[in-house]
Amino acid sequence: MAQVPFEFRYSKLIEKNPREIVLLRGNGCKWRRCRFCDYHTDFSLDEKANFELNSKVLAQVTGEFERLEVINSGSFCDLDAGTVAMLLEICQTKKIHTIYFESHWMHRELIAAWRERFAEIGVRVQMKIGVETFDSLFRESYLDKGMGMATAEDIAQYFDQVCLLQGLPGQNRESMLKDIELGLKYFVRVCVNIMVPNTKSILPDPQVIKIFLEEIYPLYKDDERIDILLNNTDFGVGV
Repeated sequence: MAQVPFEFRYSKLIEKNPREIVLLRGNGCKWRRCRFCDYHTDFSLDEKANFELNSKVLAQVTGEFERLEVINSGSFCDLDAGTVAMLLEICQTKKIHTIYFESHWMHRELIAAWRERFAEIGVRVQMKIGVETFDSLFRESYLDKGMGMATAEDIAQYFDQVCLLQGLPGQNRESMLKDIELGLKYFVRVCVNIMVPNTKSILPDPQVIKIFLEEIYPLYKDDERIDILLNNTDFGVGV
């Protein structure tokens, strides 16, 4: 994924946990080693240009759901100071009570201060992390997530929501179900992403996806705590 056009940076999610969602641009994911992910290419080191773009995206926020999800193809701490100040202002002027951010595991020690910063204006932060799977050996040896042997319980000490990646070679019905159930046990919400081809070397496994669609999707598709993205643009942002 290269730079995302402006028109694919704002959307509304109305079915589960209604919220507005924005895809902002930061100075880049600091890990960049995940073998399945090319989202990090949507970045710029020009913070002035990032702020100008993000300002236009955030101008579309209405606050109608009082919830705002912020993603930026990296972590919350990759956003420039001007964008952060604008987010704080928008939360106040648009009466947003909950804001969602994403982060890599490597930035977990910064989360508490981030929560406090928004709590000072009466806004609750929910932090989301892409773990892809709780099978730490698979996660680190095959996906190269950079999380060591962290367990679901370890991760839940810092994060509220978790993203899982399914449809990968080596997964099966039991492993996918186990990941989803662990996610529901330890986290407020779970987002299941089905692997789609991109510029990286890891490809989706059609047979695993078939198992997911026939045997797992029907079990969870109506669960209010689970978002399921059969395509990576199902939230209406990104390309």
